[in-house]
Amino acid sequence: MPLKYALIHEWLTPKATGGSELVVREILNHINADLFALIDFESCNPESYLYQRQIGTTFLQGFPFARNGVQKYLPLLALAIEQLDLRQYDVILSSSHAVAKGVITSPEQLHICYCHSPMRYAWDLTFDYLQQSKLGSGLPGWMTRYLLHRLRQWDVLSANRVDYFIANSKHTARRIWRCYRRTAKVIYPPVDVDAMPFVADKEDFYLIVSRLVSYKQVSLIIKAFNQLQKQLVVIGTGPQMKYLRKIANSNIQILGWQPDDVVKKYMAKAKAFVYAACEDFGIALVEAQACGTPVIAYGAGGALETVRDIRLCGNTGTGIFFKAQTEAALVETVEKFEMYQGSFNAEYLRSHAHNFSGQVFAERYLNFVDRCSKKSNPGS
Repeated sequence: MPLKYALIHEWLTPKATGGSELVVREILNHINADLFALIDFESCNPESYLYQRQIGTTFLQGFPFARNGVQKYLPLLALAIEQLDLRQYDVILSSSHAVAKGVITSPEQLHICYCHSPMRYAWDLTFDYLQQSKLGSGLPGWMTRYLLHRLRQWDVLSANRVDYFIANSKHTARRIWRCYRRTAKVIYPPVDVDAMPFVADKEDFYLIVSRLVSYKQVSLIIKAFNQLQKQLVVIGTGPQMKYLRKIANSNIQILGWQPDDVVKKYMAKAKAFVYAACEDFGIALVEAQACGTPVIAYGAGGALETVRDIRLCGNTGTGIFFKAQTEAALVETVEKFEMYQGSFNAEYLRSHAHNFSGQVFAERYLNFVDRCSKKSNPGS
């Protein structure tokens, strides 16, 4: 009898279109799995690949304003994910950056979790979350701290429900070990390299594509380019939009949200793609390289696994790192980048990006799932 698969993801909405959703899509391209999520507003979206698909959801589906962000119901997320009844499935595949790995399984079931990140607001970003939240001070602040404390306890407990972890980078694998004391197989997420336009001759501007939230450090990039007085284009939207437009000088264009075809055009023509956040992986960095566009990135996190510093790698370099998240460090590195600009090989950048293609992901992911299934069922 063929195995029955269930795939669990946190939430499926038109606003959730990041790297974790690309992983879900790629898995569904190769595995016939029933799909579940806390909420689903994609199966009714005619523009979605999930249109008219049967998707299992939780009681949060009917909550007010859930479509605009189920995170507002943070105290209920763990409870909700535990209500999914998956007893009829042989293999549980979770795609988790918050609570998806916490589904309840039986000893006879195999659970493989692709972990994009341990729950950031419970771990790495706890104090950022408290600082920015309206509930971060006074009596509500202490209640929020207690909630996050209990959420961390649940997060560690639920990690024991997973048989095998997959991490989207070595950086994430180290975080999984730190939070859960569990080892993880590293399989990089899929990047649609072939969909990115390749342009060898670049124009005279730098580019950042990002959500405009504090931890992405877009304000740092804007302040550095205010000093440099070089052309910078910023694409993205978020709560910091008004502030960033206020501090940006005339050499900086903040375009807000743009459709994919416009983003790809800018990414292909940019002199360099600039990124100052510490990401678990960073799909945009690989997309830029697929366009033949070098990367100027903060030298931490997943960037260290996807970008090759030209100062160390010579003609196989694909970018350049700055060592500290400061304006001075970025200004100095942009000036160094311009010294090396003629040394980048756009064709090699494109070739390097293919190491992170959907085909490579599918091969490694399917092989890992197959090996785990055979270990779980030796006679199969």
